[in-house]
Amino acid sequence: MGTIRENHWRLRLDSFPSLAPPRPETLTALCASGDVIDGKQPGPSQKLVTPETATRFFRPVLSQHPLPSGCAESLPVSPDLRARFEPELRDGLAGCTFGAWVPPTAAMGAGSAQLEGYYFSAALSCTFLVSCLLFSAFSGALREPYMDEVFHLPQAQRFCEGRFSPAQWDPMITTLPGLYLVSVGVVKPASWIFGWSEHVVCSIGMLRFVNLLFSVGNFYLLYLLFRKVQPRNKAASSMQRILSTLALAVFPTLYFFNFLYYTEAGSMFFTLFAYLMCLYGNHKTSALLGFWGFMFRQTNIIWTVFCAGHVVAQKLTEAWKTELQKKKEERLPSVKGPFSEFRKILRFLLGYCMSFKNLSMLFLLTWPYILLVLVFCAFVVINGGIVIGDRSNHEACLHFPQLFYFCSFTLFFSFPHLLSPTRIKTFLCLVWKRRTQFLVITSVSIFLVWKFTYVHKYLLADNRHYTFYVWKRVFQRHDIVKYLLVPGYIFAGWSIADSLKSKSVFWNLMFFVCLFTSTVPQKLLEFRYFILPYVIYRVNIPLPPTSRLICELSCYAFVNFLTFYIFLNKTFQWPDSQDIQRFMW
Repeated sequence: MGTIRENHWRLRLDSFPSLAPPRPETLTALCASGDVIDGKQPGPSQKLVTPETATRFFRPVLSQHPLPSGCAESLPVSPDLRARFEPELRDGLAGCTFGAWVPPTAAMGAGSAQLEGYYFSAALSCTFLVSCLLFSAFSGALREPYMDEVFHLPQAQRFCEGRFSPAQWDPMITTLPGLYLVSVGVVKPASWIFGWSEHVVCSIGMLRFVNLLFSVGNFYLLYLLFRKVQPRNKAASSMQRILSTLALAVFPTLYFFNFLYYTEAGSMFFTLFAYLMCLYGNHKTSALLGFWGFMFRQTNIIWTVFCAGHVVAQKLTEAWKTELQKKKEERLPSVKGPFSEFRKILRFLLGYCMSFKNLSMLFLLTWPYILLVLVFCAFVVINGGIVIGDRSNHEACLHFPQLFYFCSFTLFFSFPHLLSPTRIKTFLCLVWKRRTQFLVITSVSIFLVWKFTYVHKYLLADNRHYTFYVWKRVFQRHDIVKYLLVPGYIFAGWSIADSLKSKSVFWNLMFFVCLFTSTVPQKLLEFRYFILPYVIYRVNIPLPPTSRLICELSCYAFVNFLTFYIFLNKTFQWPDSQDIQRFMW
């Protein structure tokens, strides 16, 4: 036993119910002086483990050198705790190791990580293979530019040929040349490496293939985001992360545009990449990637601001928790009443912003994003607006119902997670409990629908988009329909907010401000405008159970099958044109 007492035994503490879990490297159990200590070195702070500080005792690390019998008895555990955990102590401590602390799941974790890598590679490979087959079908059916490709493809080909002068710019294009510059940077080296002619590398097929490469990048970025955003614990298995990644990678409105020369895939790539770098604290790189996202689509500057907002929200949350803990320790009486929580948060924000130290800290963290926003403001001033080229069909307005359309869009595509009898029952009970608030919200929503509904001329003039049929067969069926949908909008909005309750109030505030800014000014109802905020939302909700993810993935696959089948096979012609027309998002 003397030999045992001369060795340091490092164990792992699974959980403290009343205390925040300490970092693993700071947990040490010393089987030397007969005490269990919490800290890196023995000292006067040695103390017993009691039932009040633990619900489960120490779990053993992986066994390399079995512990001789009797070490369990050498640990001074209180009698009542020993009674509760005697079997676990006796059996478990037989598996301790000398030396550095090793997590008890290390060996299993290594195997699990390797297995997850295989699953990820298989999912990515299968998705890319299916995408290549669909790309081949698209290329065979669409040998000429279609829809907005009429503007994008010729412009990219001019860049590919080295014609960059302003005189070569198509005035009908309203976005910055990020897509064309990146495309040239991707396809041009192919002509040098493989000796391909300019006609081949600048062809329609090669330029479209750039978006397919972006889709591979998006798949990988989504996986990394799920690993970073979602805590890696027993509740978040590798299969859930991979299924979530796969579902978002084939999200119908995004996946469809991987096969056309549109800005969606590249815009998504740089925005997700910027968000990922922000989560890892590399804010300079994040801002640089945000600049490239802005070069693909000007409104992506909003999601660069969201990255800055994420940083601010983190600091506000830390300060808010400290404030609450301080009040709890001082036992200050809590203020009750309508909007009391809102008033407390508002007072906290005002107090936080009055501190020069806090503001300077936030500036030092977010200055790369602030610099990018200043560049954007300079662009708007010099350009005379956010839109370049043809501005006649891209007028900003206060189209508040766009928020309602986004909520409906999100409810439709996330129905496995947002729709359930339990959730509906909870919502109805909440409505009954807060009848007055519900009536106020309903009245305001009806007013916004009444006064701020806009119908863009493109919405009713182009019957190739699904939005045309949604508007014609739902909203135009009767004037009262748009008002009857208001309760559904409220349920959808509540479901979205409820699914994000795991995030801090400040994160939610930043997200909904960015959502508002990215959707409300848009006059045209276009599903493409909802892709980015939807993906950001979907990444940040808690990982759903595997069964719901399979349901979500199956529904997405079915919608994609219908979309591609209709697009490729159900063609039609306009009376005044010989061109083949196709239905699309």
